[in-house]
Amino acid sequence: MHDIEPHYKWRDKYVAAEDKRSPFYGRKYDEFQYSQKIYNYYIHPQWDSFGSQTLYTKILFVDYEEGYAILEMLGEWNDCITNDVMYLKRELVDELTPKGIHKFILICENVLSFHGSDDCYYEEWYEDVRDEYGWVCFLNLLDHVEQEMKDTRLQDYVNLGGAFNAINWRPHKPKNLCQAIDALVNGEVRRLGM
Repeated sequence: MHDIEPHYKWRDKYVAAEDKRSPFYGRKYDEFQYSQKIYNYYIHPQWDSFGSQTLYTKILFVDYEEGYAILEMLGEWNDCITNDVMYLKRELVDELTPKGIHKFILICENVLSFHGSDDCYYEEWYEDVRDEYGWVCFLNLLDHVEQEMKDTRLQDYVNLGGAFNAINWRPHKPKNLCQAIDALVNGEVRRLGM
């Protein structure tokens, strides 16, 4: 797992550690010392911890004027035992929504497993963004992760599965990605590497 790096091609446009409004502002990264782990596996030092012991993130891009954030996730998402969504909601989402972020894209292709509990934090997240015509979208879930999320009924609050699992997001600019997902969420036909 130590060789799975967060996406870095947008770093010329945005770096969370340099953004004064980011929850990760001022973070320093040691490229030579691997200290963070998921269970017994070291992970790349560019991933950010937000309180979970098994789930990490990287804020890839934020546009405060357009009101969206793109986060990449890594690890095991465990709401059942460690309530990871609580940490995600309180430490990241609740920091970004007062700053105008109401559209959240979470890239989940490196979320290796999901253990659901209740949907209270997802419902709260949905309530926080819907008045601003916002949404939450999980991209490129593994099949078994998607199924567990659906078994927990997260699709009532989060856009996931189907076309959201077939998006080739890497070659695109953040704004184009957000516009394409917004079109999908709102039922418009718009293709972006699908």
